[in-house]
Amino acid sequence: MKLQVKNISKKFNSLTAVNNISFEIENNKTLGLLGPNGCGKTTSIGMMLGLITPTSGSIFIDGISLEPKNRIKLLSSMNFASPYIELPKKLTVKQNLEVYARLYGVKEVHQRTSEMIEDLNLQSFLNKKTGELSSGQKNRVALAKSLINKPKLLFLDEPTASLDPDVGDFVRAYIENYKKNNNLTILLASHNMKEVERLCDKIIMMKQGQIVDSGTCDELIKKHGRQNLEDTFLKIARSKNEFK
Repeated sequence: MKLQVKNISKKFNSLTAVNNISFEIENNKTLGLLGPNGCGKTTSIGMMLGLITPTSGSIFIDGISLEPKNRIKLLSSMNFASPYIELPKKLTVKQNLEVYARLYGVKEVHQRTSEMIEDLNLQSFLNKKTGELSSGQKNRVALAKSLINKPKLLFLDEPTASLDPDVGDFVRAYIENYKKNNNLTILLASHNMKEVERLCDKIIMMKQGQIVDSGTCDELIKKHGRQNLEDTFLKIARSKNEFK
């Protein structure tokens, strides 16, 4: 699926959280959405998921506007994962996956949940309540939930936050391999620059609600005269000026 964001803004009373941003993600590509805390990334993702209504601007998915009359149809081909949004804590892992499979209209619920359980090694804690899981286990369950309906457009909000290096690498490798074998467009918000370099085709940098730069990792590193993406991120985040 192709995602197009055209001049979207979001104001909360006198606060402008997102200020007239535009970008697109081509089909089967991964775009990194980067920026310091409070720059508008989560609000932007909320608008692209149809959870927050933009104050102005438009969002198109495969050329179809993400407006109320089209939302249900479009959302069936989308999904998301975030460590900051908890799955129902009193349900077991298995129950959560089955509930979300039905919510997303998955036809072969048992078959699809079994696939995700095996792929993400969830067997050992399948019958534990989600609220009792470790951070690493919760992230893997959230990723399984995000892929349960075989989405064509996936939003990942810091999918490896708070994970130890081993589990973080497992999740990144899984995302990488899954995308190679499936037609999947991804928007990835992350503070892990190695993760972004590994997974993203292009990136956009946000600051104070605006897009201040964009390009491939190599292009931005070269443009800003830095050795790596982390140093480039720090230069942009700390600068008082905007880069175009």
